[in-house]
Amino acid sequence: MMRALILSLLLSSGAAGAGAAQTPRPEDIVKAEPVSLAPTQDGKLDVTRFLLVQSPRGAALSAEGTHIAWISDITGSPQIWTMPVSGGFPDQLTYGSGVDWLEPGPSGHWLYGADTDGDERIGMHLLTIDGNKERTIVEKSPAFRSFGAWSRDRRRFAYSSTERNGTDFDIYVTDVETGQSRRVYDGKGGFYAAAWQPGGDLIAVNETRGGGNNLHLLNAATGEMTTVFEPKTIAEYSSIAWKPDGSGFYLSTNQSSDYHEIAFYDVGRARLETIIKPGFDVGQIALSPDGRYLVWTTIETGFSRLHARDLSTGHDIPVPKLPSGTMSVQFAGERPMLLISANSPTTAGEVLSWDMSAKDVAARVLVPTDAPGLDLSQMVVPEPVRFAARDGAPLTGLLYLPTTSPDGRKPPVFMRIHGGPSAYATPGFSADIQYYVARGIAVLDFNYRGSTGQGKTFEQLNDREKKVDEVGDLADAAEWLRKSGRVDGTRIAVGGGSYGGYLTNQALGTYPDMFVAGVSIVGVSDWVTALEQASPGLKAADKLEFGDIADPKVRAFFAKLSPINNVAKISTPMLVMHGANDPRDPVAESDRLVEGIRANGGTVTYLRFPDEGHGIARLANRVHGYRRIAAFLEDRFGLSR
Repeated sequence: MMRALILSLLLSSGAAGAGAAQTPRPEDIVKAEPVSLAPTQDGKLDVTRFLLVQSPRGAALSAEGTHIAWISDITGSPQIWTMPVSGGFPDQLTYGSGVDWLEPGPSGHWLYGADTDGDERIGMHLLTIDGNKERTIVEKSPAFRSFGAWSRDRRRFAYSSTERNGTDFDIYVTDVETGQSRRVYDGKGGFYAAAWQPGGDLIAVNETRGGGNNLHLLNAATGEMTTVFEPKTIAEYSSIAWKPDGSGFYLSTNQSSDYHEIAFYDVGRARLETIIKPGFDVGQIALSPDGRYLVWTTIETGFSRLHARDLSTGHDIPVPKLPSGTMSVQFAGERPMLLISANSPTTAGEVLSWDMSAKDVAARVLVPTDAPGLDLSQMVVPEPVRFAARDGAPLTGLLYLPTTSPDGRKPPVFMRIHGGPSAYATPGFSADIQYYVARGIAVLDFNYRGSTGQGKTFEQLNDREKKVDEVGDLADAAEWLRKSGRVDGTRIAVGGGSYGGYLTNQALGTYPDMFVAGVSIVGVSDWVTALEQASPGLKAADKLEFGDIADPKVRAFFAKLSPINNVAKISTPMLVMHGANDPRDPVAESDRLVEGIRANGGTVTYLRFPDEGHGIARLANRVHGYRRIAAFLEDRFGLSR
């Protein structure tokens, strides 16, 4: 979904302002030590146990369905691992600073993208299944890039890049054999290839449009772009799945409803027909290579639910029993073998396969979770909670309650704010949440207005001037926690990353006495500079969701909304984390916030990572960061360590 681009913002290093040279101080620069397993103390496990849980992510089946590959940071940075589907010992295929994403390539190959220390400037590389041979297909450059889609024969792929002018995302097509890339469409804003027509030259293309997208068809041979959907009211068109004959495609859309529906678009007749109304937002759609089986997931209070239909009969069919949590699905390139990446607190992520042509409705575990020294059966499963905001908006979240209390009182609570805002709380295994809960801290993973997964109306409740209402949701959640009687309402902390970091900064300046602690990770502090200097991918969406920052009224509104203007009011102790190479929300934002807090006599701990980007990816840095956060929260909550 295109709103996910609003995760964070790109600012210039000059945005730090006067006095920023005093921050960071030498003690702010993190020098993480090598990872080691700390001994259990007073029955409390060290965070390393949780972070060493190896949940395979970005799993992909090879085009012929014989091998599976995934990304794991077991070596300390995210790398590609692979093994035969039939079983065997995993092999590490990549090394270096880390891998960003993985795609099945032509027969016998993988394609992957890698940046440098989180700078998000991607190079693309073709790797043989055994990892013995590698070839760079698209050289790394200062441009931003986004992988798009493979042609059915996997001889070509499409991607988007700002190579031409550093601002707009154009669409390129690359010939794998020659390694030559050709610009086929000059975009204005954000244009992203989504799915390539089997046996043809048409590529479904998403155009960023605030909280949704327009949908076009691009002819890769001629460069001609034809608009399919450009509605007056913002809508989403996602999860494009072409029929094998190329006559049309299935998709998820909320064009004519609050929740997503599954529809089919006939290209020849230019006709859209709704075929399934799930009554929930749709997470993902997948179509088997032979076009017989349609699979989709729904989002139900954050939990994923799998559905399947045999299109030859029109009837829904039974699906395997899966862990209760989140999931993503994809088919192998040549047969109806469904790959399911399932994640729950008690399984912590595993990759399964379901052969839909078999008589038995059963999923087989291909890549299990490795949880050294951690009993996953003891992990806490969250409880979905619902309550109303002051204006009646339906707020939700996932509440994790510890099984024991270290001080014999009701547990303190950490209100965790997700990024986005186009995201939502999910009940997968979260190392940091389970670590806090194991130490006697309750966690409310909170969905404020603007979160996805709850329909179009709720998602648009924080657009433009309505953004002023978001911070009130945090106050209403704190009030609900106090009245619930299940936690200690006098000990509530708030924290989050990216947009969640912004809301943390904003809440502490708006409600100085409401929280006992705040944790801000890669958060925005100044909306004016953020919107002025947003990265190319973000600018395409910003004007519709935020407004035009060149408009004096819009500028004045966001200047007033910016946390940096309330920095003198932040009296709550804070812990701030940021990666020095962050290309979305540069570290100058946190430098400036920390400098302001210190100048006003506030209390702030600053963790500035020299080898990270927008988030903390390296294992050693994550261990260091979460240990510091837990110690900070325990100190503020008055819990013994």
